[in-house]
Amino acid sequence: MRVILADIKGREGFVAKDTIAGGYGSRFRGTSWTTRVMERMLKVYNNLPSLQLGYLAAIFAEAGHEVVVSRGECVPGDLALVLTSIVDYRNEIRWAEEIRRRYGVPVGFFGTFATYVPEALIEHGDFIIQGEPEQAASRLAQGERLRGIVASPPVQDLDRLPFPRWDLFPRGPFGHAVERPFWFTRSAFPLLSSRSCPEFCTYCPHRILASYRARSPENVLEEIAELCRRHGRVYIVFRDPIFTYDRERALRIAEGIIRRDLPVRFECETRLDDLDEELIEWLHRAGLRSVRFGVESVDALTLKRVGRRPIPPEHQREIVSLCRRKGISTVAFYVFGFLTDTVETIRATIEYAVALDTTLALFKILTPYPGTPLYKQMASLIVESDLEKFDGYTPTFRHPTLTVEQLRFLLETAYARFYIRPSWLSGYLRLPMSGALARMVAWADAYARRRQLEIEAALFPG
Repeated sequence: MRVILADIKGREGFVAKDTIAGGYGSRFRGTSWTTRVMERMLKVYNNLPSLQLGYLAAIFAEAGHEVVVSRGECVPGDLALVLTSIVDYRNEIRWAEEIRRRYGVPVGFFGTFATYVPEALIEHGDFIIQGEPEQAASRLAQGERLRGIVASPPVQDLDRLPFPRWDLFPRGPFGHAVERPFWFTRSAFPLLSSRSCPEFCTYCPHRILASYRARSPENVLEEIAELCRRHGRVYIVFRDPIFTYDRERALRIAEGIIRRDLPVRFECETRLDDLDEELIEWLHRAGLRSVRFGVESVDALTLKRVGRRPIPPEHQREIVSLCRRKGISTVAFYVFGFLTDTVETIRATIEYAVALDTTLALFKILTPYPGTPLYKQMASLIVESDLEKFDGYTPTFRHPTLTVEQLRFLLETAYARFYIRPSWLSGYLRLPMSGALARMVAWADAYARRRQLEIEAALFPG
């Protein structure tokens, strides 16, 4: 059987799917010159293959089937599986309809969007997989024909899954930005050492498909070793929402990389209160070069109301400073538009982001994704009917105190305030700062802030 696995290239802006936003995906559109530069940078430096397709490719190949990975090309086959997203589902439907019309290929949809919004897809394919897709894919690989809505229970023992088959994927012209500015590698691969999230944030879709499960350190190390055997020195992007949730497990992975002398560099996402100096030291020795983490809001009460455990600012500053000394880049995530947010709380969060001075910062607008507790809580406030606008950057609900225009302006303000700083650029480029140059950069920072405050005052008088 010839199986087509489709991860359709997104239209308009920078579209990220797969494990982004719990599988719903995101679409970043530049609306100012600052954000347009960000959009272009993301397109160039973030081209990783889909983890979900990697696992499905392994399952079908292990069963003896031919696997073809498509980014939008219509090719003949006996079965097509389409990775869905909320931000680009119409484009995915068009591809599915075209391959059915042209070659008569049976089409199945899978992913978080297919699981929670099947009604948007059911008329455009032959079946929909609800849940993590591996169990259903195994049934298809064994020759079973699926129709309608098909439940796919999660695999409880993740060590049983075959490793993703990246050799079956076409290699793109770029890889993934790593270690230093404007540097990318063609040997970058995503890796999931655990699935779901053990936290209980009401707005986060990472935990809505299944409960938290983790692979054994030995199994993770075997996958890393296999990547190194095939590709030499590799860069790994751990896509776990909280890679260091189990401190002992993270230590064993780091110790194993060092003991086996694996030629690897990697990045991970985690909570800063799950990091300490000893753990960072071990991870850095093993190859850690970048840490991503959520700050979300500087207001602790706002975080508590959405089920997120606040992290003391002192600890955040300590860990970011430690990473900076180690040469580990830091990327912080922030969210605007919580129901208790005001202009003042968002301004405070922007100023905190500037003061924390991470290597990069990503600002988004609160999005009530289907299937999350927040979606139910905010049902009466949601005013956007176009699901593709649930992209992480577009206001989709009626906020108690902020208008759509104000939220958009504050989002653009955050990007301008953070990135239009000479001190950020000099830090990003790792330029030595002293004497007259340091004073000049400090003056330019102050001038940029005054100009931004003048613009804000025009929109928020008083």
